[in-house]
Amino acid sequence: MSCMLSSALRSLPLSSAWAAGGLARSLSCSSQFQAAAQPKTKKTLGKTGVKNVVVVEGVRIPFLQSGTSYADLMPHDLARAALQGLLTRTSVPRDAVDYIVYGTVIQEVKTSNVAREAALGAGFSDKTPAHTVTMACISSNQAMTTAVGMIAAGQCDVVVAGGVELMSDVPIRHSRKMRKTMLTLNRAKTLGQKLSLISKIRPDYFAPELPAVAEFSTSETMGHSADRLAAAFGISRLEQDEYALRSHTLAKKAQEEGLLQDVVPFKVPGKDTVTKDNGIRPSSMEQMGKLKPAFVKPYGTVTAANSSFLTDGASAILIMSEEKALAMGYKPKAYLRDFVYVSQDPKDQLLLGPTYATPKVLEKAGLTLSDIDVFEFHEAFAGQILANLKAMDSDWFAQNYMGRKSKVGAPPLDKFNTWGGSLSLGHPFGATGCRLVITAAHRLKKEGGQYGLVAACAAGGQGHAMIVELYPQ
Repeated sequence: MSCMLSSALRSLPLSSAWAAGGLARSLSCSSQFQAAAQPKTKKTLGKTGVKNVVVVEGVRIPFLQSGTSYADLMPHDLARAALQGLLTRTSVPRDAVDYIVYGTVIQEVKTSNVAREAALGAGFSDKTPAHTVTMACISSNQAMTTAVGMIAAGQCDVVVAGGVELMSDVPIRHSRKMRKTMLTLNRAKTLGQKLSLISKIRPDYFAPELPAVAEFSTSETMGHSADRLAAAFGISRLEQDEYALRSHTLAKKAQEEGLLQDVVPFKVPGKDTVTKDNGIRPSSMEQMGKLKPAFVKPYGTVTAANSSFLTDGASAILIMSEEKALAMGYKPKAYLRDFVYVSQDPKDQLLLGPTYATPKVLEKAGLTLSDIDVFEFHEAFAGQILANLKAMDSDWFAQNYMGRKSKVGAPPLDKFNTWGGSLSLGHPFGATGCRLVITAAHRLKKEGGQYGLVAACAAGGQGHAMIVELYPQ
């Protein structure tokens, strides 16, 4: 497929001028929106006989590079802090919450149901059920849509969804040989049996099994997939670096202007209070150009500078039925409307989830790309996000790989991730989805739009997209 895409899509150049022009447009769009933001009067997506599900509030503790201030904590500590931040901001009574669901990817063995442990730690009643879901980088997306389903089905009125990831301390196992020996040793009844088993242990048994951010089915890391995807779509190193610089520059601007309203402070035990993301670092094209390829060496184009970094963080979002929210005196931020999940080839199309999910969710909602006022897409790698934009704007790809008659089109950059994205803000695998949704809601209010589209890719060749509708102001 890579060779086919390379030859077929060379005619769709994503030039440096295009990327640089997008950067300039995006940097200027915030002030334009602030000066001329006017609420739009489009139709609502509410459906007769279907409960309206709303976002009341969403928060996250600062997203930090792994190995920094959160390094000595456990995942449930981060999730607990996000839950406490949500409680503080909303003053929602703990006993009013019917259910808690969290997403995570790399589970801590001691707290496999991190949702439950975090909830108990945050002071929720032991009578409040909680469970944990995992769906790679769309784990908290799955947590949110699980909440939507529970409310729509009439099972709950108030659900807290969220996500957490702690890449600073991931489980490292003994080798399988050692694990089998230790388990057998545990069952041995006599000293002779135990000594016999111990005598079979060899030096190579002690070699640890380190976790790898790789596909089980292909043994390929996401970075390798991003590199091949960029090559297939003819996306240069220069274009990827320009996009990464755009992300960091916009994130820094949003941070300085106080637009990242979802961030809540977290007093780290034994350390100072963390108040902001620490991975936002606008560099220069010259400095970024000095970095060597991180995955496909020596000719790859994906580097540490144009990739999302290993991140620690947690998020939490309060989701209710509209009736319950109003009865409790809340002014919701947004409706959660139609959503879809997609799945495709986990090798050549691992990171193309947004391309497949976007047209499906638009059709399901009865909208077109031009109806969307803000786009919040997960940026795993600059090459991945640019490949998705290129695929979405290709009739050839739509016809040959998606079974569609024509392309859906690429989102305009002046509406796309204008407050930064995962490349700059960070990407705690299980927590990113909630950040995307609440950012879309905040941007809709700030910029005067009505519909937002959130989309993300995930390991395993899966993806998610959701329509967020601004609550009437």
